[in-house]
Amino acid sequence: MLFRLGSMLMKPGAKLALLAFAIVFPFLASNEYQVYVMASAFVWAIAVYGLNIITGYCGQLNLAHGGFFAIGAYTLGLLTSDAGWSFWPAFLAALVMAAVLGFFVGLVSLRLKEHYFAIFTLCVGFIIYLLLDKWVGLTHGPIGVRDIAAPTGFGLVDFTDTTPFYYLVLAFLVLAIWFMGRLSRSLLGRTFLAIRNGDELAQSLGINLMRNKVLAFVLSTTYAGLAGALYAGMVRFIGPEEANIVHTFDMITYLLVGGIGTITGPLLGTVGIVWITQSLQFLEEYRMILFGPLLVVLVIFFPRGITGSFLTWMHRKSQSSAPEKARADNAIASTQTREAENNA
Repeated sequence: MLFRLGSMLMKPGAKLALLAFAIVFPFLASNEYQVYVMASAFVWAIAVYGLNIITGYCGQLNLAHGGFFAIGAYTLGLLTSDAGWSFWPAFLAALVMAAVLGFFVGLVSLRLKEHYFAIFTLCVGFIIYLLLDKWVGLTHGPIGVRDIAAPTGFGLVDFTDTTPFYYLVLAFLVLAIWFMGRLSRSLLGRTFLAIRNGDELAQSLGINLMRNKVLAFVLSTTYAGLAGALYAGMVRFIGPEEANIVHTFDMITYLLVGGIGTITGPLLGTVGIVWITQSLQFLEEYRMILFGPLLVVLVIFFPRGITGSFLTWMHRKSQSSAPEKARADNAIASTQTREAENNA
């Protein structure tokens, strides 16, 4: 049943139906809070798509992803609240800042491999958290940044309202997914996959490892900065906890549950877990007693995530059906041959 549902969702018409559902969701929601929760899930999904580039496609586990999310949020927050910038110039600056810092961190960290790279990026994420928490003169320290500007609608739309902001985030999410799809089908995407399969194999194909790894890292941090800037514009207040390593592990969980290295996995995993978490809010601190075993069950029965497990099932089904199809074709050909001989 689940795989039949997955087969339906993989069709282009179903994807358009999901987009249509996302468009009309604010009219179907019973209250404004549900719209806010969905907008928040979309913001985190954008960040998870960035993590999918460096981890899912390039095979490098970046544990500083939450830190770059905070960099985007703080860049926009400080420029709008302290420097008096309007939202959109600060928004572009947040993307540039996340990309530039990602470039320099990538140049250093990507010289390491496997768990050494993961440990180094974990330290980078912790350093970002300490800077945001202790550099009071710049970041306001534990107090955080208040009165962050909301997106300006140029007199046409008021993005301080939840529903218009929801559609803004949805537009950026669609753009992020479109870019991810184009990337996965491009030569660059196949280059990332070759690197994920093995450095030696990629080098034997003439791939410049460092250049492509740094590019993947920069794309990943740009996604994180984009999500962080949107998050700051949505909540209008941020603190050092935005760089907490917990957020990075949350995003890794979203990616693993949805399907690492897939197009729809980050969206399914993020939206699904966010809504499950919201549904269990009534349990308060006991909700992890139910949520934890649920994640364990998903990992056991869907080790490649929901989307990844479905794609594996489809591949096995096509392989098993190929011999049957060949036998059927041979039987039809034999029948046609006998009929031709009898007619002759």
